[in-house]
Amino acid sequence: FPVTIGINEAGDTYYDFPKATQYLGYYKKTPELKKAVDNLAIWTVGKGLTTDSLTKTTIDHIRGWGEDSFQSILENLIVVKKIVGDSFAEIIEEKGIIINLKPISPERMRIVVAKNGLIKRYETKTATGWKVLETDKVLHLCNDRVADEIHGTSVIEACQWVIDARNEALADERKIKHRELAMGVMYVDTDDTTKINKIKEQYADAVKDGEVLVLPKDTAEIKDTNVSPKDRLAWIAYLENFFYQAVGIPRVIASSQEYTEAASKVGYMTFEPVYTREQTLLEQDIWNKLYLKVKFNRPPSLSGVVQEDEAKNTGQMGFQPNEMTATAGRVE
Repeated sequence: FPVTIGINEAGDTYYDFPKATQYLGYYKKTPELKKAVDNLAIWTVGKGLTTDSLTKTTIDHIRGWGEDSFQSILENLIVVKKIVGDSFAEIIEEKGIIINLKPISPERMRIVVAKNGLIKRYETKTATGWKVLETDKVLHLCNDRVADEIHGTSVIEACQWVIDARNEALADERKIKHRELAMGVMYVDTDDTTKINKIKEQYADAVKDGEVLVLPKDTAEIKDTNVSPKDRLAWIAYLENFFYQAVGIPRVIASSQEYTEAASKVGYMTFEPVYTREQTLLEQDIWNKLYLKVKFNRPPSLSGVVQEDEAKNTGQMGFQPNEMTATAGRVE
């Protein structure tokens, strides 16, 4: 099992994000992972923010690499924070006024922590070496830091096996679908190696070209496999559900498939504390590092609607709120 990476009490401790490139690759090549994390970022900052006029003037002029906005930069930082564990943006100031934020990919960043356990500085990799960035020049978002670790935790750490297993299952299913004739096992009525190899060659060519293979009577027979398509698809569906549980984002939020009204409401409500937590943490980070007071707009809550529906639907399975309230007198 992995252990936490803490400080070196003998001197400075360095952390360079060795798996950043690998995790970003998972994000870009795994549709479900990308959609889930993207949706979390959208729900966190997508409805905009409220602030005072002076702060609004400041953030309206932030353009990142030239085609960004303050909102798109924050979405970017949230996504990278969840994928890698930490995300960074260089704070550009002019005469003490913030004029820009420039995201920096974690594989080019280093955290330097002093022996007292506090971040001493940041360093960014350049063509000529490491460039020092003081702590007040970097907006740093950290995901689910555990104990005294000097870095955040990637969501991929908890679901990498599930992603790999699902990708393997999908690759196998694609191969089977592509080779419809290969869904069974061929039994040949001969022990002659030369004849067997010739039939294998003909069979492979037929599958590859999508043609019908015609063999003499009693030469070969194709039998069904023991694993049905239903079994394979059930395994893929299980891995997909497991994936969303591991990432911590309800499938109803990240998927466009149809769900019952009840399932949609439950998924929505379980997601509310997730994105509101992200909003609160981001508001605190922006204030602590940028000294900008902002409040992200919350999407509408369904808690009141669900409670009202439960009160009306007394015939549903399970306990109603009024059924869990003592109404009889207490027996002494």
